[in-house]
Amino acid sequence: MRSLEELINKEDPAWPLVQEWIESATHTIEVLPVEKQVAEDALLHLQVTTRSPMGAIVYETGGIFVDHGWIRILGAGHPKMQRSIDSWNQAGSGYLMVADDVVGGHFAINAGGLGDDQGKMYFFDPAGLRWEPMDISYSEFLVFCFEGDIAAFYQDLRWTGWEVDVQAIDGNHVFSFFPFLWTKEGENINEVSRKVITVKEGLDFQIEQMGM
Repeated sequence: MRSLEELINKEDPAWPLVQEWIESATHTIEVLPVEKQVAEDALLHLQVTTRSPMGAIVYETGGIFVDHGWIRILGAGHPKMQRSIDSWNQAGSGYLMVADDVVGGHFAINAGGLGDDQGKMYFFDPAGLRWEPMDISYSEFLVFCFEGDIAAFYQDLRWTGWEVDVQAIDGNHVFSFFPFLWTKEGENINEVSRKVITVKEGLDFQIEQMGM
């Protein structure tokens, strides 16, 4: 268990690099502020140094909203996104969830439970109810969020007028769809009904369906 002093890297912190990525982003970015004590507690629990982009995001932010809030990158927590990386993950799961989206997708780092490529990112597809390898690192995932082709990645999961709907909810909620997206009847995102539920309700339902 490393101390806070050991985790806070003052010589070569990653936050300036993350800030550069944010400043050059091609999508809308909202960095949620964080209280110092909350950030310190989260960093201690996570045990990741601020020399890494993940540690920097946890220590410097309450989380980050990307593309009108479509993707939510987990930080130390904020009223608009109350879960933090350390509180949202369970020990022994075999992966570390680091971000999610408004349609019930999850992004995680493989810790051995998703495949042989430990350290690589995976995406839990809400339309397929399965983890898909992304073949990129966490840092590469951040760059994808800031300047990648998010529209192409989500081409079958975005409905007409999604920007307005997404900005109307906070990071504690997601959309639930019926018919379910993984059914034939739910294949056309513009023809299903939507309702707002909490992120936990959405995750619990996915666990019930798939045993994530």
